[in-house]
Amino acid sequence: MNDTRQPISPDTARKHSRLRGAAKSHSVCPYCAVGCSQNVYTKGGEVIDIEGDPESPINEGTLCPKGANTFQLVSNPHRITKVMYRAPYSDRWEERPLDWAMDRIARLVKETRDRDFVERSAEGIEVSHVKTIAHLGGATLDNEENYLIKKLFSGGLGFLAIENQARI
Repeated sequence: MNDTRQPISPDTARKHSRLRGAAKSHSVCPYCAVGCSQNVYTKGGEVIDIEGDPESPINEGTLCPKGANTFQLVSNPHRITKVMYRAPYSDRWEERPLDWAMDRIARLVKETRDRDFVERSAEGIEVSHVKTIAHLGGATLDNEENYLIKKLFSGGLGFLAIENQARI
């Protein structure tokens, strides 16, 4: 007797992968400079999962602990998605509009640069720099963003202190 029926319930038979019907897009992990490939799965315009790409010759589907948690960059309910500002000497954070924050940052950078920009050293050598502003980039900046930051902040604004810590 060749019985092909399986001893499973109708409920079990209806179950399927949460990725069924999802669109798969290829991406690169935003953390370090290794360039591990990721598959990003979306349904209805929302990211539902991010996994290592097993077809990648770089990581063969594996991800480091940070890369394996990339999904939380977009899905963590504790992620702050609004501008939070704490005034000097204040003991509390205030929600502010993004336009306010961008204008404030631009104004403070301009004021600081105008006040502290050094065109020539004491010896008369052209230096064109400002030592009182710095930039620290983080792990979610890609190569293109880092290139533009370096060009704008060093060549354009004269910052000397430009650093990137890919494992923040």
